[in-house]
Amino acid sequence: MNYFEFYGIPESFNVNQATLKKKFYELSKMYHPDFYANEDDAKQQEILELSTINNKAYHVLTDPARRMEYILKLHDLVSEGAKPQLSADFLMEMMDINERLMEVDDAEQLAKVTTEVLAIEGDINDKLSRLTKDYTELDHTAQESRRNEIAEIYYRQKYLLRIKESLNTFAARL
Repeated sequence: MNYFEFYGIPESFNVNQATLKKKFYELSKMYHPDFYANEDDAKQQEILELSTINNKAYHVLTDPARRMEYILKLHDLVSEGAKPQLSADFLMEMMDINERLMEVDDAEQLAKVTTEVLAIEGDINDKLSRLTKDYTELDHTAQESRRNEIAEIYYRQKYLLRIKESLNTFAARL
C-alpha cells in the first residue's frame, strides 16, 4: 500500500509534519485494535494490518531520509544491491579522499579530510533541497526527471556515508 495514498496526501519529499501527525492520530484512533475486540477474527486481523500500516507509514514519512528512499523505491529507482551509475568525477573525488584517508596519521590531517567531506555533504544536501523544494508543483514528466536526479543524490549520500564511517573509525584510532 502506498503510504501517501493511505494518508490521503500528495507524494512529496517535504511533507507537512503537522498534517502527517494529525492524520496519524486520526487513523490510530480509527484502527485501534481494542475498538474491534468484539468483531470476528477476519475483521480483527484487517484492523491489525491497517494499524500496522499506519505505524509504518508514519515512521517512514516523518523521516526525510526514509521518505526519500521510499519515494525512490515506489518508482523503482533504488533497490537493494543495485549498482548505481555515479559520475566519474564524483567517483574519482571519493577515491582521492579514500586514499588520503588511508595516509592519515595525525588529527590535523584527519580534520582536513573531514572538513572536505562535510563540504561535499553540504553541497549534496543543498542540491537535494533545491530539487525537492517544488516537486509537488511539477507535472509528471518533470517529477520523473527530478526523481532521477534525486536518485543520483541518494546514491552519492550512501557513498559519502561509508566515507564518514571510515572517518569515524580513523578518528577513534588517533
